[in-house]
Amino acid sequence: MKSYTEYLWFNTSKRREYINITEEVESALQKSGIKEGMVLVSAMHITAGVYVNDAENGLIKDIDEWLENLAPYKSDYRHHRTGEDNGDAHLKSLLVHHEVVIPVTNGKLDFGPWQQVYYAEFDGCRRKRVIIKIIGE
Repeated sequence: MKSYTEYLWFNTSKRREYINITEEVESALQKSGIKEGMVLVSAMHITAGVYVNDAENGLIKDIDEWLENLAPYKSDYRHHRTGEDNGDAHLKSLLVHHEVVIPVTNGKLDFGPWQQVYYAEFDGCRRKRVIIKIIGE
């Protein structure tokens, strides 16, 4: 079994952003030379997430509104007593989750129709990273 690791770095200009990273994941897979296996894509920060869904702008706005309704940006989170102001970002990360696993078949991401990989940033404007770990044959 072989493995390959690559890191993606982000420094978003907004507090919340959703970035399609499918091409970067596909590029890492091609560099790995792995034809059959799995790709793990994981946000390495507790105020960000990774998810798989459709790359449709209306849906991305719906996801953002849904997350903001469930975990709104506000000042009264207990976490803020530590001097932070990102309690909502931690909760949004829990809802989206921090990683996805994608099957690899015949050297390609084995997606269903419309599926894309997204990095979701909930506490941006600072440097963060994602790990891509590919294992297989």
